[in-house]
Amino acid sequence: MTAHQTSIIGPLRPHHFGISVPDLDAAVAWYRHMLGFVLEERVFIDKIPAHIAFVKRADFRIEIFQVDGAAALPTERRTPNLDLKTHGNKHMCFEVPDVPTAVAALRHAGADIALELTVDGNPTAFVRDCAGNLIEFLQPFESRPSKAA
Repeated sequence: MTAHQTSIIGPLRPHHFGISVPDLDAAVAWYRHMLGFVLEERVFIDKIPAHIAFVKRADFRIEIFQVDGAAALPTERRTPNLDLKTHGNKHMCFEVPDVPTAVAALRHAGADIALELTVDGNPTAFVRDCAGNLIEFLQPFESRPSKAA
């Protein structure tokens, strides 16, 4: 299969990323204030049971769950490099035009900046939301020759 062929399931596009938080209202407010997401819908699902909010920005959503009695995010899951030592989802990532400018704005707004680094010449940063979930920001990758044969 070449890069120009579709997968066995056909077209694929991002829809949402799910996170769990201890305070749904605080998380909805954080994503609105810090990242410009707007509340799309709130629901309660009896089978879980969970209060759920979908927040949306452009065509991307975050599904935020609040489940009574859920365990807090462990300390090692709040640190980008330590989190890699636990299998599972790691973080959601957003591309921004200028990472240092975005980080400065987030820091000024009171965001918890977890890590700033440069990877292969590209500025990258990790921020923690109000529940400690990691969010990565990176700048567009410059055109690079493919390493694939």
